[in-house]
Amino acid sequence: MGELEDGETDHITTDAQDQKCALVRECTATEGISGKDNLPSLNAVLKNPICKLYRFPTSDNKWMRIREQMAETTLSFHVPKELINLHIKEDMRRNQELKDLGELAPHWDNMRKSVIAHCDQMLSMYQDTLAELGKHTGSSFKSSCSKGEKTLEFIPINLHLQRMHVHSPRLKDALYDVITVGAPAAHFQGFKNGGLRKLLSKFEAERRNTGYQCIYYSPENTAKAKEVLSNINHLQPLISSHADLLLNSASQHSPDSLKNSLKMLSEKTELFVHAFKDQLVRSALLALYTARPGCPLKKPAVPRNSAEEGGDLQHQDHPSQIKRQDSIPHHSEYDEEEWDRVWANVGKSLNCVIAMVDRLLEKDVSNSKESENDPSAADCKVLHTGGDWYEQLYPLVITLKDCMGEVVTRAKQSMAFVLLQELACGLPQCLMLTLRRDIVFSQALAGLVCGFIIKLHTGLHDQGFLQQLHTVGLLVQYEGLLSTYSEEAGMLEDMAVGISDLQKVMFKVIEAKSEDFLPIITGRREHYVIEVQLPAKMFELLPQEIKEGKLLRMYPVLFNVGINEQQTLAERFGDTTLQENINQENLELLKEYYKLFTEKMPPDCLPHFQEQNDLKGLLENLHQNIQAKKRKNVEIMWLAATICRKLNGVRFTCCKSAKDRTSMSVTLEQCSILRDEHQLHKDFFIRALDCMRRGQIVHDAESGFSPKGGSGSPPTVPVTARSKYLRKAPTQQQEVCNDHKLVVSIFPSLTTAFVSEPGTLLAPSPCADSIAKHVLSCNAELLNL
Repeated sequence: MGELEDGETDHITTDAQDQKCALVRECTATEGISGKDNLPSLNAVLKNPICKLYRFPTSDNKWMRIREQMAETTLSFHVPKELINLHIKEDMRRNQELKDLGELAPHWDNMRKSVIAHCDQMLSMYQDTLAELGKHTGSSFKSSCSKGEKTLEFIPINLHLQRMHVHSPRLKDALYDVITVGAPAAHFQGFKNGGLRKLLSKFEAERRNTGYQCIYYSPENTAKAKEVLSNINHLQPLISSHADLLLNSASQHSPDSLKNSLKMLSEKTELFVHAFKDQLVRSALLALYTARPGCPLKKPAVPRNSAEEGGDLQHQDHPSQIKRQDSIPHHSEYDEEEWDRVWANVGKSLNCVIAMVDRLLEKDVSNSKESENDPSAADCKVLHTGGDWYEQLYPLVITLKDCMGEVVTRAKQSMAFVLLQELACGLPQCLMLTLRRDIVFSQALAGLVCGFIIKLHTGLHDQGFLQQLHTVGLLVQYEGLLSTYSEEAGMLEDMAVGISDLQKVMFKVIEAKSEDFLPIITGRREHYVIEVQLPAKMFELLPQEIKEGKLLRMYPVLFNVGINEQQTLAERFGDTTLQENINQENLELLKEYYKLFTEKMPPDCLPHFQEQNDLKGLLENLHQNIQAKKRKNVEIMWLAATICRKLNGVRFTCCKSAKDRTSMSVTLEQCSILRDEHQLHKDFFIRALDCMRRGQIVHDAESGFSPKGGSGSPPTVPVTARSKYLRKAPTQQQEVCNDHKLVVSIFPSLTTAFVSEPGTLLAPSPCADSIAKHVLSCNAELLNL
């Protein structure tokens, strides 16, 4: 195979096969990842690309050319900073809503003070973190040695794009992208008590037994309360704005403008009224009434499950509504019909406005007919009528605003009281879990936004993909390589929750109005919208549905297979139930996406759909492999990745730090694609794999590494990890040596590349002694994974 030479351009040739496999060039110069296209919107989020050019022989003795690239992304820091800023605004708004609850009985008032004090501490922590991130001037990604730093805990580890561009002599050129990133996890907080999956389950169980201290609301009800508050904050200013536009149209005596303003006002007011058509608001108002001073406080009953919850006849008419909480105290003096009257007044006020507008327009039509017979009086009549329109509509609009204000005040207080219960029942664990979930979600979202933007750019000219994007949504497949042993089990629990939370993220594509193409994030926890900006020429290529602002849904799925030596310990002495449950749950999500795809998309819309290995067969094969519970069953990863590519999905590969296991997996996947899709010569699979993994670490004064050939030279590492290794601290040099040990226990096809038989090596390496000891200690089962 040969070796890399120093310099910007290197040549690798074979000595016995007439240069059958060669690394043509390695490029370290700064060049855009978009290549000849020079797309500013893509180059805005990707930077510092590293490139390698190869040529490999095909089965028909032709040459294929490979361009392998890896790039960092500015989104590693941009997305977390945007999220933290939204968290701060949301938490400040929540704290103010708690303060606006009004006067409460001593028990509830003390509870509120305690909650606000804890929330203020968390808010200060978010503000400090945002300030520290604003000072960051280093690299555009977080290296693995920084994963335990508190100020960087919202930043994903080693987030990179790994791209392979294949030019075959007889096949169409193809791009294969994989996003590599460290598993989203709260490393600074640690995993002594497990990860989010376990912690959330334990917290919810404990919160049900809060007894006298507070009222229990289910997670569904607290989520509904947050949604109601969000709708209030969104719709109230819109309704007020449309009401002012209606009055402005009346003053100008513009019938067409009046009709349009009334239409928009009616639509938004109907949404506003519908937002409060929920039993939760009614029951929360009753609970808040009992919490006022002078109202006898009764100990809440022990809450029952949803199957035991009672309801009146109205609930039977509306089964979709949330039923009354059994733990809410009842009070005989409370007038439950008062809320219905206040709520109904908004609709009645709107009806009065609509009736008045209709009456004014009818008069205008009759006046127009009269003006045809008497043109001289037309101008005077218009001026007089214009004043009448405004004067007649103004008191009705003011009444509508007043009714809406009363509804908003009551609804805000009742929903804030629900959130007070959620926070008070679990201080400080509740806030710490929220922090941990924010951290994990921030890391996961940064990767998702990067993957979506790259996929959108590569698929802009694929009408089938664009139709699938707005009709079905985008499949996002995560390949996890974490073990279920010790700390990595906690990381996997964090990762599973973080990826699941991405289901609530929606994307929207907008036309860029400036040269800043970075995405814009709006919304609140559990309901974020990512606005991706495209230049005008690219925006015009999109279907009309996407251009009109249709929200695009994401379908993230995670399949994990532990592959290192720690997984061997977990399978023999520990527990793999976590991995099995995650794979089974996500298989159901993948089947759901496939079902939607087959229902909404024509069968010939995708280039891979009619291939021999159809999607239905692949899904069945994946199902069988997950049910088999085979040790280190890497077939699960291959099947999931293949299904993802055939469904135009986005691929992620993750391990603890996105270095060793990730690099091995990505390079093996790339060579497998060359063999299966581009006719790589079967005799050169291992040599191509070795070629992609070959490369000496460049000397870096800060890293403490010695130059090539020195006594302190580190072993070779895959190109996929190169820029990450250049920034490592000296204490991490030993991690590089683990690459060789890991290979023995990763994949069956890799074993032959490094080990011919137990206890022997094909070639010496800087870690020969370590490898020999490791191989000798492995039994036949490990070597034949």
